[in-house]
Amino acid sequence: MVKLWALLCLLGLLTQPVNAGVQVGESAPALALPLLPGASTELFTLESLRGKVVYLDFWASWCGPCRVSFPQLELLRQELGPQGFEVLAVNVDEFEPDALGFLDEMKVTYPIVRDGSGDSPRTYGLLGMPTGYLIDRSGTLRLVHEGYRKSDGAILRAAILELLEE
Repeated sequence: MVKLWALLCLLGLLTQPVNAGVQVGESAPALALPLLPGASTELFTLESLRGKVVYLDFWASWCGPCRVSFPQLELLRQELGPQGFEVLAVNVDEFEPDALGFLDEMKVTYPIVRDGSGDSPRTYGLLGMPTGYLIDRSGTLRLVHEGYRKSDGAILRAAILELLEE
């Protein structure tokens, strides 16, 4: 399973999912998951970010392109956060220590939650890693971004700026 996800991760493009998950133009499904590290039992919700443009990023510690996306998403958040942009990262590792080891290397300031059960990736219809969902201020899914390359930062920045201006 991990090899299949890694292959799909490498083949990802800016696209709309072709499976039964959430589609562009639909409301982003609710999400309520524990923050990492697991120091609290309180759940962090996607709803708490309503009114902001949100990049919902699904990632795993074994995903190579995730190591490229994390620093770029952090820079985008630092630059565009004051205008109403937020990143919410959802870890899907089976074992929390794997996620924590990754986060020791990739320092970010945006909220990170964990879904070890895989319920939220199924709800969203993930096909590969990483997959990001750009959500507008009203909670509507506007873009699905599968995979990640260095050049994707500029593409995402333009899409985020467009939504921030709406």
